[in-house]
Amino acid sequence: MTATTWDFDLSHSSVNFHVRHLMVSKVHGRFATWGGSLELDSDDITRSRVDVTIDTASVDTKEEKRDAHLRSADFFDTEKFPKLTFKSTSVKKISDEELEVLGDLTIRGETRPVTLKVESNGQVKDPWGGTRAGFSAKASISRKEFGLHWNALLETGGVVVGDKIEISLEIEAIQKAAAVAA
Repeated sequence: MTATTWDFDLSHSSVNFHVRHLMVSKVHGRFATWGGSLELDSDDITRSRVDVTIDTASVDTKEEKRDAHLRSADFFDTEKFPKLTFKSTSVKKISDEELEVLGDLTIRGETRPVTLKVESNGQVKDPWGGTRAGFSAKASISRKEFGLHWNALLETGGVVVGDKIEISLEIEAIQKAAAVAA
């Protein structure tokens, strides 16, 4: 096995989401504080693994009152559930550029299986002698399955917040240098 460990380059990566608002538009947001580990197996990509931990209090939709509501017990309940996690359980190669990463997503103590559709954007040597890899990933989840039930009905029908959350990730990772045997 030729597994290598990679660090997320957080200044060139992002964890984003959007959800319907008032049934007519989409609110976009992101998480500012997150991290994790990535292990890639170049001999067999299906043996690769990823773990991500997100600080729920770092939610940012560019609207302070909405962000405070998202941190409250109505949504993430950040005091009781400060972290959101994703741990891969398997990787399926669809093509040279496409993968499906299956894993367990935990929000508010509720764990559900989620499939990330991943596009491998390739690898490159950077100007500083390192190797970088890029990935784009998407998934859809039902927020209600994770205990995010708050909503309000509209006079005209419909609800304030949609159930379906679209998640998108842009990842740039830097290969860690191999340890030297003493």
